[in-house]
Amino acid sequence: MRLGVGIDTGGTYTDAVLMDLDAGTVLGEAKALTTHQHLDEGIEGALSQVLPPTDSSIQLVSISTTLATNALVEGRGAPVCLLLLGYQRAERQGNVTPQQFGADYCVFLPGGHDIDGQEAMPLDEDATRRAILQHAANVRAFAVSGYYGTRNPAHERAVREMVACLTGLPTTAGHELSQQLDAMGRATTAALNARLIPLICDLIDAVQMSLERLDIHAPLMVVKGDGSLISAETARQRPIETILSGPAASIIGARFLAGTRDAVVADMGGTTTDIAWLRQGRPALCAEGARVARWRTMVEAIDIQTVGLGGDSEVRMEDDRRLVIGPRRILPVCLMAERFPQIVSALEELLLDPQAAPEEATLYALQQRPRGLSVAEPLQQLLERLAKGPLTRRQVEQMLHYPGLYQPTLQRLENQGIIARVGVTPTDAAHVTGQFVQWPAAAAVAAIQILGRHAGLSPLAMAQWILRRTSERIAQEIVRKAWATEASPGNGTVSDLPEALLDKMLEPPNGALLQVRPSLARRVIGLGAPAHTYFPAAASLLNTDADLPPHAHVANAVGAVMGTVVARARCTVQPDADGLGYVVYSSAGTVPLADMEEALRLARSAAEEQARSAALRAGADGIQVQIDQRDSTAPVGNGEGVVFISTEVTAEAIGRPRLAAPAERQGATGHALQPARRVRA
Repeated sequence: MRLGVGIDTGGTYTDAVLMDLDAGTVLGEAKALTTHQHLDEGIEGALSQVLPPTDSSIQLVSISTTLATNALVEGRGAPVCLLLLGYQRAERQGNVTPQQFGADYCVFLPGGHDIDGQEAMPLDEDATRRAILQHAANVRAFAVSGYYGTRNPAHERAVREMVACLTGLPTTAGHELSQQLDAMGRATTAALNARLIPLICDLIDAVQMSLERLDIHAPLMVVKGDGSLISAETARQRPIETILSGPAASIIGARFLAGTRDAVVADMGGTTTDIAWLRQGRPALCAEGARVARWRTMVEAIDIQTVGLGGDSEVRMEDDRRLVIGPRRILPVCLMAERFPQIVSALEELLLDPQAAPEEATLYALQQRPRGLSVAEPLQQLLERLAKGPLTRRQVEQMLHYPGLYQPTLQRLENQGIIARVGVTPTDAAHVTGQFVQWPAAAAVAAIQILGRHAGLSPLAMAQWILRRTSERIAQEIVRKAWATEASPGNGTVSDLPEALLDKMLEPPNGALLQVRPSLARRVIGLGAPAHTYFPAAASLLNTDADLPPHAHVANAVGAVMGTVVARARCTVQPDADGLGYVVYSSAGTVPLADMEEALRLARSAAEEQARSAALRAGADGIQVQIDQRDSTAPVGNGEGVVFISTEVTAEAIGRPRLAAPAERQGATGHALQPARRVRA
């Protein structure tokens, strides 16, 4: 039996699974807290729980992570200098800043090529050398992008070699990440990639050190944002491709756990629900490139919709008695009651007051003590009281003595992470109904009773309403995602689904003239710990079925080890400037040819070779290559003829990850057995 280990390092937990690679079954699973300061501790903590008595048969280790995504969202990363070749137009505009590209420093340099791949201006090697030496001491990586670097990467390669010789620092070249012509997007992608290199290297080093201490000798793979795998060494150079790695691994895991190739996958956590499509065994990809925070990258990644709706989403009642769930995440009342039982009596005291408003079921808890923060005396007393346990909103107001100002004060402390809001969540509702019981339910009953009595509902009826509304929200978001996926210019479908229509679909008001019942043409695979509470009802609203596969709460780790290696290469054939011949453009450069058929043969051959080579570098075995050819033409005259514009040849190389040979597992020399190293990028 051949065994593999899958690891998912998330913001809160690190998951690990032991898989039978041949049968695709889970043999063991574990969770451990992610230790951000020392990643290897959390990784090793999860790994050690799933290892068999002897690890000699482990032949593959693969990891997915949200660390790169989170770093871009939070604005973290290594300082980077971006070298731009031939961006004269952007330089003349004068309003381009390094921050627009995700860089710390930006230098415009003479050089670059035109759209035909011809040198537009010679590379100024002296100016380039000065720029590199000027910024080398202040950065940990460089990025270089030529304006038409995809048509001719010669200048990008020359600058990359110059950086290596002068500084030894890692350098990202734009043409290596994308073959599209969008110069600004390609420069941004290169800069962001350079920023992430130290972070992803730290993660890979942590995994390799843990494997070495546990005496595991197997190839290490990393999940890309499109759900495919690359070798750890490739990920060190191209970490931008690991954004959305965690959600992508979740989709691949869902395919294996549910045993289906076409479905909607919804993964619900504490804060958000991720929704994506599984088509013919692969996640649907975003054609425009992955978007993270304010960045649009030019790397292929899953087309995913993230909604602020989770088990710990805030539940509140609006003045019109409308129930609103999310998007803010708060601490569940039942969870805090586990640590502070006095919460129950505080909430029951509020129940004795018939005038207590629904929002008074909110409490506040101390998250961390402020450091170096000067606060007024009443506020200092409040923080000291909160250190002993959460307080209700009424108790806080009484302590601060100035009702008109207490709410902005609490908001500021909450934004600073000093205090956290505690209140009713779907998790509390599930405790009241008994569908999920992990913490004391008495506090949840009291808080939900305060919320529900203004609607004339018992705690049980109110809890059922919360759970039903959560399922309705999930169903609405699935409909919204399905509508957006199918809507496109020219197909007669409007791009935005009217909110009023969406409400009528799932919760039509009494006496409504129009009632619409949607029917989803795919099954829903529900992932996440609370999946069984919400997804069956959501699927029923959409007239479809819900699959809740076993081990769904570790689907990310399953997808990490059960993925495949996929590498793509593109070549373009266009008429030359004179219209007398043709030019083949690829990442290797440009080749002029006189004959169209010869140009197409070269494009197919070059694309296949480049895709196969990339798959081999990424750690693939048993590679198969598929080639797709698409022609672009335009009508001429009265539409009686067409003129040739271009042909794009795409080669896709697919293979399984290379497994460790017996000699490697016993400690023989090999790629997987190189000592774990601390790389300072």
